[in-house]
Formats: sequence, C-alpha cells, structure tokens
Amino acid sequence: MLEALLRRGSVGVFLAILLGFAVAAPNFLSVGNLANVFSQSAILGVLAFGLTCVIIGGGSNVVAGGLDLSLAANLGLCAAVFSRLNNAGLELWLTVSLALACGVAVGLINGLAVVLLRLPPLLATLASMNVLAGLELVLTENTVVPTDSPLLDLLSGGAWLGVPALAWVLLVTAGLLTLLIQHSPYGLRLHAVGEYPQAAEAAGLRNARYVLSSYLLAGLCAAVAALCSAAFFSGSTTGSGDMLLSVVAIAFLGVVFSRRLVASIPGTLFAALLIGFLINGFQLLNVSSFWVNGLQGVLILLVVAASSALSRGSHP
Repeated sequence: MLEALLRRGSVGVFLAILLGFAVAAPNFLSVGNLANVFSQSAILGVLAFGLTCVIIGGGSNVVAGGLDLSLAANLGLCAAVFSRLNNAGLELWLTVSLALACGVAVGLINGLAVVLLRLPPLLATLASMNVLAGLELVLTENTVVPTDSPLLDLLSGGAWLGVPALAWVLLVTAGLLTLLIQHSPYGLRLHAVGEYPQAAEAAGLRNARYVLSSYLLAGLCAAVAALCSAAFFSGSTTGSGDMLLSVVAIAFLGVVFSRRLVASIPGTLFAALLIGFLINGFQLLNVSSFWVNGLQGVLILLVVAASSALSRGSHP
C-alpha cells in the first residue's frame, strides 16, 4: 500500500508542479524554457548520478550505507584544476584528461578509505570534503578563475537537434550509466553487493572491489560535472559546496521514481528534472531560492522516513 502510494504520489506531485507553474508562469512550458531546465539540471544531475552509484554499491542505509558527501567539493577542485591548467596554456586534451583524473583520484581515495580503512562512508567523505575544499581554496585563492576554450564554448552555446549541449551531456550520461548500472552483469552484481552483501560474498563476489568501483564512478561523474560547471560559469567559481544539499535531495528523491523503490539512474534523472523545474519555476515567479532549499530538506526527510517505514515493514 505504501509502495504504491509513493510511486503514484511522486508522479502525481511531478505533474502537479508542472501544471501549477504552467498556470502561474505562461512561458514555463515553452520549448526554450524546457531546454533551459534540462541544461541547468546537467550539473546537479550528473553529480547525483555519481552519488546514486555509491548508494547502489554501498546500500541505502543513510548512516552505514553508501554515501559520498565530497562530490560537490570534488567538482569544485576539478573545475579549479581545469581552469588553472587551461590558463597555463596546456593542450585541451591534456587539460581535460588531468581534470578527469583528478576526479577519479578523489574517488579512489574515498573508496580506499571505506574499503581498506573501513571508515564509515559518512565520516570518510565528510573529511574528504573538507580537504578538497581547502585544496580548491589554495588553487583559486578563493576567487573566481575565468577561463575559455573551444570545449567550454561548445558545452555552453552548442546545440544539436535543437537541444543544448549541456542537456545532451545529462541525457547521454544517464543513458550510459543506465546501461552499465541497470542492464549489465556488473550492474547486477553491484546491486547485489549493496542490497545483500553477505549473500553476494557467499556467491563469490569480491564486495570490496565493487564498492571501490562505485566511488571511482562517482569521482568520474564529479569531474564531468566540473566541465559542465566550467562551461556554465565560464571557469571555476566559488561556492560549489552549496550544491551538496541538492545532490543528496536528488539522489534520495530518485528512489520514489524507481519501480522497486530503490536507487536507480532513471529515477535520479527524473528527480534531477523535478528539482530543476522547481528552481526554474521559482525563478520565473521571482520567489526566493531559499524556499527551494527548504523544500529539498523536507523532501529528504520524507523520502528517508518512507524508506525506513518500508524497511521495517519488510523485516518485522
């Protein structure tokens, strides 16, 4: 009963939000505005994909399960690395490669801290978040680092079939991760490790390797999101840590958009668009963004409470 209510209720809320903003803001459902929402959702969406991978591999328990609180700080560091190296005159392919490597390296460190040192993911990634934020401050001196390149111009102003490039990044990333996480042997094993770790280990799976790989995927997503951010803001900007609440809200909200009420890439995509429509609708209505932050906090509480209730109901 509760599962059906969550599934249908989440879709109903999504449609109600679209209808409400469409009535209040006449341009809300215009093609141009919809394309703008997809573009604006790219950064948060790709980051949330990374968090979803970690949740799937580590389990959905908020305290002891998979969690990566360093994703937003990782984005900030990768964007700073890209901007500084690009301004230093390195070739574009090398700059992009080093920025991607930076994100993956952070994911590797997080994964090793969880797998080898057996630190709780909550504490391990919280510590990592502060270290990364400090490194970003060192690189940027707490200032905006503007930069420009053909890649950033393409991402910020390019379009194909009338769809902006950043929207394509969001959709293509979602498609690739859906194939990997939802429809491949690796993805099936990653789900098994997260949901039934003892059974997976008894079946011969090396749980630690799969958990580690989920953090590597998260680091790669942070680096891709950093390139999107650098394109959107024309370089490295301060305040990337402010994205963390939105990323967590999207990843946990995505649970109610999945068929089995578990973390999934398609569910996260729908949740990212929902948050994107909320932000965009409030902007069109000149409503303070603080209301969006409050709604995101409420959504996190509701989803976590509902998930806990379902867990208690399935394990009397």
